[in-house]
This record gives sequence, C-alpha cells and structure tokens, in this order.
Amino acid sequence: MTDARVAGVGLTRFGSHADRAGRDLFATAAERAFEDAGVPRGDVEELNYGNFMGALAEHQGHQAPLMAEAAGVSCPATRYESACASAGVAVREAVRTVAAGDADVVLAGGMERMTNLPTDEVTEGLAMAADDLFEVRSGVTFPGAYALMATAYFGAYGGERRDLAHVASKNHANAVPNEYAQYRREVSVDEAMDAPPVAEPLHLYDACPITDGASALVIVSAEYAAEHDVDAPVAVTGTGQGTDRMALADREHLARTPAADAAAEGAYAAAGVGPEDVDVAEVHDCFTIAEVLATESLGLFAVGEGIDAAREGVTTADGDLPVNLSGGLKAKGHPVGATGGSQIAELTRLLRGDHPNSEHVADAEVGVAHNAGGTVASAVVHVLEVAE
Repeated sequence: MTDARVAGVGLTRFGSHADRAGRDLFATAAERAFEDAGVPRGDVEELNYGNFMGALAEHQGHQAPLMAEAAGVSCPATRYESACASAGVAVREAVRTVAAGDADVVLAGGMERMTNLPTDEVTEGLAMAADDLFEVRSGVTFPGAYALMATAYFGAYGGERRDLAHVASKNHANAVPNEYAQYRREVSVDEAMDAPPVAEPLHLYDACPITDGASALVIVSAEYAAEHDVDAPVAVTGTGQGTDRMALADREHLARTPAADAAAEGAYAAAGVGPEDVDVAEVHDCFTIAEVLATESLGLFAVGEGIDAAREGVTTADGDLPVNLSGGLKAKGHPVGATGGSQIAELTRLLRGDHPNSEHVADAEVGVAHNAGGTVASAVVHVLEVAE
C-alpha cells in the first residue's frame, strides 16, 4: 500500500453560472487543479467524476467521457452517483486506486449545475435521492425530511432553534473571506432566528442554497510525488463509506446517522487515528441540523452534545475544533455532485496553510471530511494528514 497524496486542488466559484455549461465548469476546476499540482495531463491514468442530476439539469447523461474531454485527459473515465455524496465516492475510489498501486495519478472531483432550473424542478430533482415509492410520492422533500430529523433530535436530546441559528451564523462568518463561496456575508443569530420558516423547526438560514460549481483534485502516489518532485504535503490516510436504509420511516432512530458512524469508523481505522486527533473538519451541513448529526457521527462530540458546540464557541473559527471553515454547504454553497471534492480541496488548503482561514488552524495536522447523500442513506468520510 502507498500513501495517496493530494497534489493539486481546483475549484470554481460556487453560485450561479447561468452562462456556463457543466463541462465548462469542470474544465475550469480541472485546469486549476493541474496548475496547482504541476502534474501533466498526460500522466493521468483515470478520471473519477461525481454528478447527481445532470441528466435532468442539462439533459446530459454519460458525462464521464465528456468531462475527460473537457479536462483534457485521455484515460478511462467513470461517473459516480451517490446523491450529494457523489464526489465523495469518486474521491474515495481514487484514493483506493492509488493506495492499491493500480494507478499513480488519478483526477477526481465532480460538478453540478442547478440554477438554470426553476426552484420547484430543482426540488423535484433532489427528491430523487429519497425513497420515491414511500417518501416522494407522499410529498416528502428534503427540507421536510431534515425538519423531522431536527424535531426528533430535540425530542431525544434537547436543543432549540437558536442552537441551529448559531451554526448558520458561524458558517456564514467563515465564508466571508473564501473567494469560492456563494454567500460571503455575515448573518447574525438574530437574523437567522427572524428568517421565514421553510419546514419547522428549520428556517431560511438553516438550509443550504441552490448552487452551480465544480471541484477537481489531482491524487498521486507518494512514489510518483517523490520521483517527479511534486509538492504534495497532504495525504488522504483514511477513507470509509457507510449505507443506511433509504426511507426515514424504516430507520430505528431519526436523530442518528449510522451510515456516517460506519464511514467514520472505517476512515479512522485506516488512518490509525481517532476523533481525539482531529484538528479541523469539513462536514455536510446541507441543513444546520446535519452539521450537528455529522459531528456526533464523527465522534467529535458525544451523542446529544453536538447541538451545543456552535453556541458555546467550540466549532467557531477561533474555537478548539473549527468546523466548516470554508463556510460549509450552508454558505459556501452546495452543487451536489461537486461538494465531496470541494470539502477535500478546502481541507487541503487549510492544512497547507494557503486557505484564507488557515490562520485559525495554523498548527493543524489532521483534518476530517464528511460527505452525505440524501438523509445520510450514504456517507463517505476521509481523513487528511500533513505528511511532510
């Protein structure tokens, strides 16, 4: 087994790109990743590409070879679909491929274009990540589903809307200096509290926005990096994946995410670290309650205690364990097929020291990324470490 190193990262700005096709967005992210890595396109042996709803949003299936062409690579290309965890799965398979010695250079990432559709059509498209027969046909959408999870959490462990407002406010503050973020403005706790309801107890600032964007990573083996003098100081030392029942009604507990529990356990075991070693985290906060659930599944907080973390300042930029210094999905944005790759890119920048928020984690050596699909029926966790 060999270390899988992140040699280069590339992102587009997240937001609305009404005048750009999806292939153009991914081409930009890939170009930036190659420039960052200093790795020739001709050395890429595989492309792992994440996308969820391109067949609806752009009437374009079979996107992998299209994105290989856009990125300027000539190699086997595969599209990965795992709802909002699509890019996370694509990166996981890239890491596994490199670690197994089956390739020395893999391009991984994803893209989603969503703002070109009306909101109701985006909502309908995203709902395909839920159980169509037993949830979607009954009118369940993801705001409603996560509202059920929040209500169950409050009932089981306590907490209230103001705790979630602190999560929203924290992540908006983190997004302000991030040049790739969709919403670069602060939102106070009171402003979040006063926002209109979406699905009680979730209000407007509890939900992530509709977003376009792309992410790309050049993953290389440690041997390749040494042989070609590639500066790749961050390694993906652990990766794990988990799956849960699709429909909420089929689950034992609405306020727990066992798929993420399993993914975290696998990632920590592979890396040989534990939650106590984590210095910084990027988690899948599609809704504010999702950040709370994620931090508990990652073992960063005991079950029932994650709800207090933002309010108490533990997960803020200046706290003991900063979470979502990128702004998270909440403020950076959530182009669903690209998000998992974006999280790895942001953590890499934070650990390398070239992120606008790196000053808050100047001594960080271990980061963890948590990417989820649907109501966490799918989850992928990666551990990143400073390797040199």
